[in-house]
Formats: sequence, structure tokens, C-alpha cells
Amino acid sequence: MERVRIVLGVIGADCHAVGNKILDAFFSDAGVAVTNLGVMVSQDEFIDAAIETGADAILVSSLYGHGEIDCVGFRERCIERGIGDIILYVGGNLVIGKKDAAEVAAEFREMGFDRVFMPDVELPHVLELLISDIGR
Repeated sequence: MERVRIVLGVIGADCHAVGNKILDAFFSDAGVAVTNLGVMVSQDEFIDAAIETGADAILVSSLYGHGEIDCVGFRERCIERGIGDIILYVGGNLVIGKKDAAEVAAEFREMGFDRVFMPDVELPHVLELLISDIGR
């Protein structure tokens, strides 16, 4: 099996680093090739890194609640840059206030994200989905 390659980071002006480090450690320990961009990452920085590394997926985190602003147009930018079919995951505290998780997931899927995760997701489940989505 070819090694899975991902780009991950925290989008926008969000500087929450702990979850990012947990994701990096988990996926790296699982044998995934991780390019971790850290915090305060723009859409174009994610896309540049995905192109440079030949990534299978981009994993976007947002903990400060502005994900629904920071992620608008992400899939379209991927298409413009020639990686329109890349797998896009998003997770964390994606919106400000209380919204139903199903409503939040539907909003982000409409934006073009393949999977949407709430803060309580189990990481082994995410890895299973990722491998399945990539087809390896």
C-alpha cells in the first residue's frame, strides 16, 4: 500500500495549536506522511502545500468558530489551482454559537468538504474514513 499523504493546519486567524499537534502526532504515528502547516494558515497555503507534496487530502481545523467564514470558496480555489478532486476534511469548533451538528455538517458539505467532524470525533474513525476515501 502506498503511503497516505496529508496536509493539515489551522485555517484563518486561528492560533489554537494543541489540537493541531495532536492530529500531527496521531496521523504520523499511524504511518501517514504529514505536512503540518501549523496555525494561521490561508487557503492558498494549504493548496500550495498539497500541490508541492502530492497530498491525497487536506485536513483543515478551526477552533475559534470562524470556519464558516474562513472556508468559503475552498473547493473552488482547489479547482482553480488544478486539484479539484483532492479530499477535503474540516473539523473542530467550526461555527460561533450553538448550531445542530447535522446543520453544520450540511453547510460545510455544501461548501465542497468531503467530511465534516465535530470536536468529539474519535481519530481512529477519521483515519478509517480517510483510507477508505482515498481508496487504499
